[in-house]
Amino acid sequence: MNRFAYLTSGFAIKTLSALTRADIHIHGKENIPEGAKIFTVNHFTRLETLLLPSYLYELTGNTPVWSLADFTLFRGSLAAYFDRVGVVSTRDPDRDLLIVKSLLSGEASWIIFPEGRMVKNKKIVDRGRFMITHDGGKHPPHTGAATLALRTEFYRRRIIRMAEQNPEEARRLMDLFKLESTDRLQEETTHIVPVNITYYPLRAQENILSKLALNWVDGVTDRTLEELMTEGSMMIAGVDVDIRFGAPIPIAPYLDRYAIRRDIAAKRSMNFDDPIPSKRLMRKTGRRIMERYMRAIYEMTTVNHDHLFASILKYRPFSRIDPEDLRRRVFLAAVMDLEALNVHCHHSLTTDQIHLLTDDRYKKARDFMAVALATGILTETEGGLVRHRTAFTAGINFHQIRVDNPVAVIANEVEPLPLLQKRLRRISLMPAFWVRRKVVRHLLDRNLYEYEADYEAHYAEAESRPREIGAPFLIRSNSREVGILLIHGYMAAPFEMAKLAVYLGNRGYMIYVPRLKGHGTSPEDLAGRTHADWVASVDAGYAVIRNSCRRVILGGFSTGAALALDLAHRVADVEGVFAVSPPRRLQDLSLKKNLAKEIWQRLLERVRGNHSDFIENGPENPSISYSRNPVSGIREIELFMNDLEVKLPEITVPALVVHTRRDPIADPEGSRRIFEKIGSRDKQYILFNYERHSLLFGEGAHRIHRAIGDFIEDIQY
Repeated sequence: MNRFAYLTSGFAIKTLSALTRADIHIHGKENIPEGAKIFTVNHFTRLETLLLPSYLYELTGNTPVWSLADFTLFRGSLAAYFDRVGVVSTRDPDRDLLIVKSLLSGEASWIIFPEGRMVKNKKIVDRGRFMITHDGGKHPPHTGAATLALRTEFYRRRIIRMAEQNPEEARRLMDLFKLESTDRLQEETTHIVPVNITYYPLRAQENILSKLALNWVDGVTDRTLEELMTEGSMMIAGVDVDIRFGAPIPIAPYLDRYAIRRDIAAKRSMNFDDPIPSKRLMRKTGRRIMERYMRAIYEMTTVNHDHLFASILKYRPFSRIDPEDLRRRVFLAAVMDLEALNVHCHHSLTTDQIHLLTDDRYKKARDFMAVALATGILTETEGGLVRHRTAFTAGINFHQIRVDNPVAVIANEVEPLPLLQKRLRRISLMPAFWVRRKVVRHLLDRNLYEYEADYEAHYAEAESRPREIGAPFLIRSNSREVGILLIHGYMAAPFEMAKLAVYLGNRGYMIYVPRLKGHGTSPEDLAGRTHADWVASVDAGYAVIRNSCRRVILGGFSTGAALALDLAHRVADVEGVFAVSPPRRLQDLSLKKNLAKEIWQRLLERVRGNHSDFIENGPENPSISYSRNPVSGIREIELFMNDLEVKLPEITVPALVVHTRRDPIADPEGSRRIFEKIGSRDKQYILFNYERHSLLFGEGAHRIHRAIGDFIEDIQY
């Protein structure tokens, strides 16, 4: 190999990788050992051959990393290019000698793909055994990496032994492998490092590379076009690439067998390809090592949302598919203890998964369903979605499967994870009512657990209210027809909604009141929260009531009213929304009427700067609300309300806005503007004449309760 050519070509590859939109995530680099290394890597695209060596070059302390590639790729100018970047043909007659020599000398590390070729369908398990499915049939994974590692360690030990007992034989072997001394041999050993590469999302589609090929190249084969569509999309459209290094497999212990030790110590001259008595044992040992690194490679698959969707869709026993039910099942899969199942998760699975049950804001469900529909796995009918009966079993051209049936490819990728498969199969077979029940139970437990943990962490003597004030609560009903989500206001707690909740519960509705994060604990807790945290709390509450009742109505007070309006914009399956005393913007808060002009201006400046200061607060309900108001919280209200205003015209469900003309906190002109901007045809604005902000407590509160109850009752007819 020409080292200068390798380095300059590596620089070109690195530049190419920088130009792609692929997002590379390296995991487990601490598992890369010193000494001779063979990296065994799963092989799905040509990108592994092109891009991985440059990353390994840096991770191994600037040691060249060469690789084996299928002989069919060495055609024309590509053969010369491969020679420059350290790629060796699988049919090179000097292949094995070159690999062992470079490993012993430390000249290079190696990448070997044990599947032997690209596995485009990712089908590597058959009846519980590793078996590679390809266009020509099936074959077990290759033992080449194990054999070469064994031979490397065999000759390392033999040279060291011969240096003591037969110096002439030692010198002959050192000349064969071009070694100057035995120092390096004694200091190091040989390892196989399992590596898994997972791409997400897997989407094959037309791109500039495939279009150029069609327009400018005559006779483009279907295979070439498929590879350009798949791998070109990964590079151009962007894909997350998770590269995981597993624990290194030391090879030396596998040579501690009498027959092998006897061959290592044999005083006779031994050429590189001479048969040895322990050859059969070495082959058997190679198969054991192969099974070990294959398990390690595929146990490191980075599981993502597509894997969960595809697997549950695969295991569903019925052809008719309810998209909302599918999302519930994937949610249950996403929130289970995946680490206990020895599963590595894509970073998108390590965050709150409530979006699967609400607005799908990250498009995890939407994108998967679009692929399933576009490729015919799912079909839209008048009765809903229907799954193709043979979607995961029908034979498809090996070289077209990534385009024609990516869902099956995605499901195949996680087949080697038996514990995960068992759990996903169980989730897919649950009755729908039981799935909803488990979702609700999980969320209720989680919401209460989070509150208890926050209360313990942020409890402040003389400031924190009694524990029951801030606890989220559910009022059950004999009817599952209508459920109502009630959202409390800023600096308050769920107990603020208690009287309205009891009133509506007595009218036969199921009620859930979530706790907004940062509330019901202490002002310091609230100071560290953002409006995104409040939205997440509301979404978790919505998921509880949505999975408990057939129809859902949203409502809230003050900032909670704004959060209810935001949710009504984001989710499509609500029947109506009511907002009590909603603020429009920070400038509309009548709080400024109680402050001197210069003090108000300074407050605004502090808010804009996101300071963590507090201002004193004289709450109308001191037994519920905080007595100190974090400036950062006021800023979060402003940011949230600015975002909400443009969404109001898109709210089309029946809406009710309730306010009082003498509200000392939120200017009624602001709520009037909110009402006018709401896009609903069926909407009401009711203005009372009380001199307070908190309309749900105190004198005349029953009139507000009744107005809300009548609004809800009208929606049902």
